[in-house]
This record gives sequence, structure tokens and C-alpha cells, in this order.
Amino acid sequence: MKLIKTKFKGLFLCEKETYLDNRGYFRELFVEKIIKNNFIFDVMSHSKKGVLRGLHFQTDNPQGKYITVLRGKVFDVAVDLRKKSKTYGKYFSTILSEKKNVSMFIPEGFAHGFYTLENNTIMLYKCTNYRNEKTENGLLWNDKDLNIKWPVKNPILSQKDKNAHSFEYIINNNKTY
Repeated sequence: MKLIKTKFKGLFLCEKETYLDNRGYFRELFVEKIIKNNFIFDVMSHSKKGVLRGLHFQTDNPQGKYITVLRGKVFDVAVDLRKKSKTYGKYFSTILSEKKNVSMFIPEGFAHGFYTLENNTIMLYKCTNYRNEKTENGLLWNDKDLNIKWPVKNPILSQKDKNAHSFEYIINNNKTY
């Protein structure tokens, strides 16, 4: 397993080995001694092509997330909401896929979202904290201040994501970390 640092403190990619033979493949997804975090909650999502989920975060009980694509391909985005960070208000994006076999660790204090590039995309999230519906928040995926270069103009969105807040609203209402 190889860790790849980014310019965002604490956010990194994890490149993993795939062992192929005539039966298929074998992969290690997570190694605790390398990814030193206490993950207490696992979730997964299944999405068809064209779905955009996010940008989600929790103001109380923030979650660090270790994201792995088990099937399919996504354009994945993390937005830094940590006020004292050098990258506050900036975003990191990457392509994650089953074929690429790279996972991403997003520390607490980020909003997270993704756009599915293939049908039947399955993602696994290992989280450092439980989901708390009462403190869930969302940033608008197409917020003009964030200016994220999504590979889509009209994604499939949930009603919750359509009603997400602007970055300016999040700042003015003290919803960052």
C-alpha cells in the first residue's frame, strides 16, 4: 500500500495492490497500521450513472471518511471547511474506480460528494463517527464560490441536495469547523 499526500493537510490517496490470476483478483482494501484512524461506522451506496451525491458534512460529530469504489467509477470531491486551514474553501477532486484501486481518506472538517461515471457504482465508506441526521448539512454542488469543475451540467440529484446551501450561507451561519 502506498500513501499519496495532497496539498490538503490530512487528505491523502491510498494506492493498493491488485493480485490477478486466472480466477479473478484479490485486494486489500484497508490496513489499520497504515491508515491510523478509529473507524466505527461503515456504509455503502449504490448509484446509477449520472447521480451526484453531496456535498455532505456534519457540523457536530464530524466524520473522517475512507472512501473505496468497489464497482464502477466516480468523480470524487472533498471541500475543506476547516477555518484555520491553508486550503479553507478549496476543493480536491479525483477519479476513483474499481479498476484504478485507489481509496481516499478525507479527514474531519470536509464536505464530501461524488458524481457517478458508470452504472451500478458501489462505494464503501469507513467513517470515524456515526451519522447524525440532526447536524447533517450540505453545500450546493454547483456553488459559484467553490467553482468545482464537475464533469456534468445536469446531474440526477436528491431533493435534499437540490436544497443544499451556498458556501456563503455556510460561512455566514457558522457551519464550518
